[in-house]
Amino acid sequence: MTKNNYIPNIPETTKKRVVVVGGGFAGLKFIQKSLCAHYQLVLLDKNNYHQFQPLLYQVATAGLEPSAISFPLRKVLQKEENIHYRLAEVRQIFPEEQEISTSIGFLKYDFLILATGADTNFFGQTNIELNALPMKSASDAILIRNTILENFEKALLQTSPAEMEKYLNIALVGGGPTGVELAGALAEMKKYIFPKDYPEIDLDKMRIVLYEGSPNLLAALSGYSSKLSRQYLEKMGVEVHTSMRVTGYDGTTATLSDGTSFETKTLIWAAGIKPNVLNGLPNESLGRGGRVLVDRENRVKGFNNIFALGDLCLMETPKYPNGHPQVAQTAIQQAGLLAKNLKRLATGQPMQPFEYINKGSLATVGRNRAVADLPGFKLRGFVAWILWSFVHLFTIMGVKNRTFVFLNWSWNYFTYDQSLRLLIKPKQKFQQNESAVSSDNADKKAFFVTNIPVDRDIISKLTPN
Repeated sequence: MTKNNYIPNIPETTKKRVVVVGGGFAGLKFIQKSLCAHYQLVLLDKNNYHQFQPLLYQVATAGLEPSAISFPLRKVLQKEENIHYRLAEVRQIFPEEQEISTSIGFLKYDFLILATGADTNFFGQTNIELNALPMKSASDAILIRNTILENFEKALLQTSPAEMEKYLNIALVGGGPTGVELAGALAEMKKYIFPKDYPEIDLDKMRIVLYEGSPNLLAALSGYSSKLSRQYLEKMGVEVHTSMRVTGYDGTTATLSDGTSFETKTLIWAAGIKPNVLNGLPNESLGRGGRVLVDRENRVKGFNNIFALGDLCLMETPKYPNGHPQVAQTAIQQAGLLAKNLKRLATGQPMQPFEYINKGSLATVGRNRAVADLPGFKLRGFVAWILWSFVHLFTIMGVKNRTFVFLNWSWNYFTYDQSLRLLIKPKQKFQQNESAVSSDNADKKAFFVTNIPVDRDIISKLTPN
């Protein structure tokens, strides 16, 4: 790809061009709040949809379809003439030329907005990265759902109780909202769903274990909420281990920091995130944890026309000397202010500094159980769960999606059943090895299914004397 290869069909205008990289909470909020009277906007994302990440765990536990928490980016932009979307992956920034390189060509910019978010952080543990299951996207959530269901099917084929337990056990690493909410959802599946689907399995042998490296769950919430969430989980049958790290995982055995191990075929990693930093930014622009350093107007350190938002950036303020919490509200508030600031910049007005407004934190631990730390007071139990449900329901994009989510939640609540337990895998083409057994010989081979009770009286009647 040469620099003469520019993305086609994006018109040249007299307006300055603002390129937004990423269609997550920050990127989409910026687009929605921006008016095109002063700028031409170009949105780039490797996916053609925005996904509501806080509910990915419900996709992973068969409570929601991926489409219910996803929204097409082009539908957001249907009525906008000066906003252009392209399906592309950005590869590098060239600040001197004010250009970026992408998977579909080069693109010039006047202002560049980086909203690439964060990805799973395995902290350099390669064996865990190769064998554990992350949960940062809809495809990750579907893989977790498939793995859990497939392992239960495989458990039925085991003749050894120890081998069966490996397929039944589930380990979760990370005691933040994702780990806690997923642990609660799995505990409810164990209580209400699996006994009906798998009556042949003794579910008392199934263990759901949550490991957290720090002393408390939900570190971003109060000590009261942290303690209460642990009590909720343990009452639901989840084994909670704090101040415990998983140091290795080979696909079957999880090695723990205290020297012990846990046998499981399913290990879900939700222990940390790392920023998706693009190539081309100097080291001086990067801070703690690899996050991009920005000033109070979200300008990247060393640049006047490059901005970073949300999980990607690190803004040090007197109230938040180590940066703001990496949550959706931070990204949304920063994006909203930046959209206003660029309008102010176009009309010759000074930009306003960012000040984070903490609207509170919520986490659900299962049916009728949640914790809420709100400014000035705290909620627990059913009231907190209702609040969590309404906040998430009305944050999802699209009336259709909200309706589907509400109907699914209502059905699951009153029937104690999730109807999306489907093993759907992409079809893969493969070339058969020439040395494979011929079909004639294969037909002669006997195949036995284990763990299915045999009625010997019927067998004796069918067997000739």
